[in-house]
Amino acid sequence: QTCALPISLQERIRPFILRRTKSQVLADLPPLTLVHHPVQLSEAESIAYQQLRREINFRLTSAGRRENKLEILAEITRLRRFCCHPKLVFPDAGSEASKIDALLDLVLELRENQHRALVFSQFVDFLDLVRERLDEAGVSYQYLDGSTPKAERQAAVEAFQAGQSTLFVISLKAGGFGLNLTAADYVIHLDPWWNPAVEEQATDRAHRIGQERPVTVYRLITKDTIEESIVALHQTKQAL
Repeated sequence: QTCALPISLQERIRPFILRRTKSQVLADLPPLTLVHHPVQLSEAESIAYQQLRREINFRLTSAGRRENKLEILAEITRLRRFCCHPKLVFPDAGSEASKIDALLDLVLELRENQHRALVFSQFVDFLDLVRERLDEAGVSYQYLDGSTPKAERQAAVEAFQAGQSTLFVISLKAGGFGLNLTAADYVIHLDPWWNPAVEEQATDRAHRIGQERPVTVYRLITKDTIEESIVALHQTKQAL
């Protein structure tokens, strides 16, 4: 009876649950391709990351602090932010950031081939650093985060849809719903979120009704860091 319990539960609840996948409901959508784009830290960044990781491990294993879940989450967030840009953890750090370099290489290649992209990150201060580099490179973009007024938000959407910009730079939570950005055929996630469904909702700003071209999603994952562990966690959640 114990072994049969899961099957029995499925049979009992099936009449009360309607679950349809996106591909079943929107069969005419163009294909979606997911690309994991590895980012290699520079030697200096790698050394700084490992030092930060050791410091955090030492701090959390001393005086019973490993039981403080909020402190653990805060320290994990520091590691995640370092993967985006060292300045997000160490304000006096230099301007070197392998992830932004990888983004710029990708953006310039997409622009050369007449593609347009949505760029998502969960860290607004990281997007500020990204925008500085985009301005230096002369890349046109629209921008919105949670503080963008409604009128400006709509104006940015209309400008992007009209072809006035190559990129739309968006904070993940502000752009996870309510936006129709089918002018983009590429989506770039700069950092992995804990819940893969949140990233999928953001991707759906481009891969939705009205999209006529195949959509490619790039996820920039920093090698040999906590970001790879988060991606592994995604796979476990999706398998469930």
